[in-house]
Amino acid sequence: MIVQNLKIFLQNVHKSSIVLNTILETLFHFNIILIQEPSWSEIRKIPSSSNCDGDPLMGTCHHPNWISFARLPSNGIDSPRVISYVNIYLKPFCFLFRKDLFDHRDINLISFICNDTWHYILNIYSDLSHSALKYLKDTEVNINQVLLMTGDFNVRDNLWDPLFPHHSSISDNLMMIVDSFDLALSSPINPDPTRFSNTVGESNLVIDLIFLRCGSSELDRHSIHPDS
Repeated sequence: MIVQNLKIFLQNVHKSSIVLNTILETLFHFNIILIQEPSWSEIRKIPSSSNCDGDPLMGTCHHPNWISFARLPSNGIDSPRVISYVNIYLKPFCFLFRKDLFDHRDINLISFICNDTWHYILNIYSDLSHSALKYLKDTEVNINQVLLMTGDFNVRDNLWDPLFPHHSSISDNLMMIVDSFDLALSSPINPDPTRFSNTVGESNLVIDLIFLRCGSSELDRHSIHPDS
């Protein structure tokens, strides 16, 4: 594998196990799948010394073709809102989940080695209070070779949505983070909203963004999947 051949898919599945299972079943031609707001619920019961019915085992969707990377919750209310799946045939590239660098339910950092160099991929879900962005802004980590940072940022701004007339102060914090990783906003080759409203009168949104390594000749473009 060489970096410029990577095919990466991302989507907010809005806690739907059906959507997530369908993605894992049908998108094996992708190398990496980055999910925001995965389902996280009881998978089965496990034996318990204090509960004759067993204790619930919580988790999300898995598939034999994919290696999953997610931060395990420390309690019942901080289940991860981002998860990354790596195609099983990329196992030789030593993918790692880097909780040692960022420990947050809305931030998923994975690394892999290629041509004797470690590369990093950031998958982010930014809720309406933007807790992930605040965490990144306040956490000093020196990481080189970040290939991309992507996810559902829940920020509207005319920097990436020409139909939205305003600039958001949250975007300033986001761009500070982007600059710290030496990344730049990537424009899709087929500009389109990334979230479509089901409510009459509400506009569609561009809130799912991709930031690529500055001057990269390896990962240099992206498109919006027509069925997403």
